[in-house]
Parts: sequence; structure tokens; C-alpha cells
Amino acid sequence: MKGKIIVAGGGHGGIAAASILAGEGYDVTVYERHTQEQMGYDWTDIFDKNGFTVAGMELPPREKYNLKNDMTFIGPSERIKLRQNTDPEKLEIQMERKDIYAHLISQAQKNGAKFVFGCNVEGPVMLGNRVAGIRTETETIYADLVIDAAGLHSPIRENLPAYLGVQNQVGEYERFFIYRAFYNKAAETEEDRFKVYLLREGKLGICWVAAEEEHTDILIGRFAPFDLDEVQRTVDSLRESNPAIGTEKIRGGQFVEIPVRQSLGLLVADGYAAIGDSAFMTVPIIGSGIANSLKAARLLADAVLADTEGAYSANTLWKYQRDFYRNIGGPLAPLACVKLLLTRLKPEELDYIFETGILNGDDMTIDAESTSLSAILSNVTPADLVVKARGVIKNPAVLLKILQLGRQIAAVSAVVSSMPRGYDPARAVNWVKNYNNAFKR
Repeated sequence: MKGKIIVAGGGHGGIAAASILAGEGYDVTVYERHTQEQMGYDWTDIFDKNGFTVAGMELPPREKYNLKNDMTFIGPSERIKLRQNTDPEKLEIQMERKDIYAHLISQAQKNGAKFVFGCNVEGPVMLGNRVAGIRTETETIYADLVIDAAGLHSPIRENLPAYLGVQNQVGEYERFFIYRAFYNKAAETEEDRFKVYLLREGKLGICWVAAEEEHTDILIGRFAPFDLDEVQRTVDSLRESNPAIGTEKIRGGQFVEIPVRQSLGLLVADGYAAIGDSAFMTVPIIGSGIANSLKAARLLADAVLADTEGAYSANTLWKYQRDFYRNIGGPLAPLACVKLLLTRLKPEELDYIFETGILNGDDMTIDAESTSLSAILSNVTPADLVVKARGVIKNPAVLLKILQLGRQIAAVSAVVSSMPRGYDPARAVNWVKNYNNAFKR
């Protein structure tokens, strides 16, 4: 048996890493606070199914998922609608969260990974500068490596010593407060089956109304907490222009926080690696991180396998840090800048951007291959550029914010490219400081 590995929390990326490493002969145990039946929110997720393939897993049975519908984005005034036009070959899938977990756990157990459910992980065990295990409610468990897959508010990451340089907390505009529920379908669906409202009623956030075959899926997202009274008022307001929303809530109804920010700057320390929501691996402008987490599991497993001496130090795990930023974190960084731009736009400015063609339906088409800003804008034609430039130049306020976006993307890209090639504690901490400063709003 190779080294002993603890996966703290049952995040998607952590389970995928457990599956790969257990299959390679490591002693891997996942400690998850929920029972297996309780894992996963009562909703569906949209993501790139190729994440399973990259992580070396079988695809779920075809009957377990659907292809997502194109989204229609609606500006604050609701005068203009921008509809996606996704290549059918690049459509993401929509799958029940509980089915995703059942598939991941089954694959991991088949490869020899062990699971301890109903176990509250309370924090890391430190031996000097090294993460040497985890503390639970009942015991201390030691391991050669702790993979942190415990989510946005991971008790492992949040309790690491500051001198390690791993960011403990998230800041303002870096997390989204979500309410999501499924209502009975009260009317036939119109052409736009999946509507996404931006800055609706001047609120800094989004709402979506997705009419499925048997229900209508409602999501409300804000950068600040809100309550059930606000939910009821918003749903009633949405119902006025969306008769498919019934009055009976048939499932869901949860408040959840998700990261919508740049990826965690420092992913590794001696005996420690973060993945998934613990490492903020969501796509910042849409909040989906399952595919990125599954792909990151492959990168993490490769770094562990390359450490033939079994040191599992920040130095040997630096391969994961660099590979992640080369393949996932770096391309995502400009999208975090775009998210920050959206938080600075006034409703009338966003309406102007929609109405003048600065943004169009093609720009809003995010598919399974849209993992970077350049990929999203790859189909912009010279004629499109002329339209966009004319619109930007005619509005000084929008022009200023677009110029600020360009400068920020350039600064962020420069910092990402300056990541140290090898691990050095002082240089790594300094790089993370510069990286986080580049995203200041």
C-alpha cells in the first residue's frame, strides 16, 4: 500500500481524486459530514460531462441526464433579450446533484476508496509547518496528505495558520447567496424556456426561470444575504411575466452560498492540497464548478503520483499548483474580472450594452468548451468588433469601465504568468498577495 491520504469533505473533485489515487494503490478515505443519502442539494446541475472522462471515470448512464436548454439573457429594463445559440455538439448536461454524487461515490468505491459518512471534520492537525491530519468531533486522524474538499467554508482551509499563505476567508463580491426551488408548472412553456434576468429591479444579482417538462425551476442570486420574504416578493413579481410559474413549491427551497471569484491563490502546503469549492474553482460569472473540479482531480492525482518519495510537500505538490493555473485557473482569471465589471455596472449601463450590440447572443453563449474569456469571444467577427467599438465609444461611462476591465485583465494575466516555477515559501506568499490584489474591485 502506498501513502495514506485523507479527503476532508465529499466535494466532487475530492471524490474524483480519491477514486484515481485509490485505484493507484493509495490508502484513501473520504470523511463527509452528511450521510450518503443527505449529500447533494435538491436540484440539478449544469456542467461539462467530459469532466468525468478526464478524471478517468465512466460517463453516467444516458437516462440520468439531459442536455441543457439555451439561455435567454434579459437586461434590467427587459426590453432586449439575448439568446444563446449553442452548438448541439458542445451542449453541457443537466443532471440531478444526488445522481452525480451516487455516480462519483460508486466509481470511487469500485477503485477502493473508503468513505466515512456522518463525520464532522473540525480542522487540521498541524505538526510544525505541516498539515498532518484532521480533527473530527471524536478523534484525531493522521495521514501523509490531506486533500481539502470541504467546500467554500472549509474548516480545514479556514483554520490553517496564516503563515502558510493559503487564504482562509472569502471577501465581498466573492460569494453568491442563492435561493433555488422548483414550482409546479402552471402553463405551457413559451419559446424562451430558460430565462436569466440580470440586475432585475436594480438588484445586484440574477434570477432565472427555467421551464422544464414537469416543473419550473426558480433561482434567485444576490451578493448579499436575503430572506424568504424577499424570495416570495421576487417569485410573485416573476410570475407576472412568466405564467409557467405555479404557486406550489414541489421541491428545493434551499439557501446556499457558492464562490464566484478567482481561484484560490495558493492551493498547496506541506501535507495539504485544496480542490473544488475549497479552492474556489467555479466559473466566476456562472458559478458552476463541477467540471473544473473533476479535471483538477486529474492534475492533483498526477502530482501525487509523480512524488515517488512520498514527501507530499508544497514543493512536490507545486506541480499541481502550476498545472492547475496553466489549464484552468489562469484561463478563468479574466472571467473573474468580467464578474467584477458586472458588479460595477448600473442597470441603465447594462441595458445600453445589450441594446447597442456591445454584447450579443453569441457573446453570451457559454458551452462545454467555454473555460476562458478568449474561448467565449473566439467567434467575434471584425464586423462585430466595429459594432462593439462604436457602442462603447458613444457612452463615456461605459467606455471608462471597459477600459478599467482591460487594464485589470492585463494586470491579472501578468501576475498569473509570473507564478514561481518552483516552490519557495516567501516567493509563493508574495505571489499570492499580488494575485489577490490584482482583483480588487
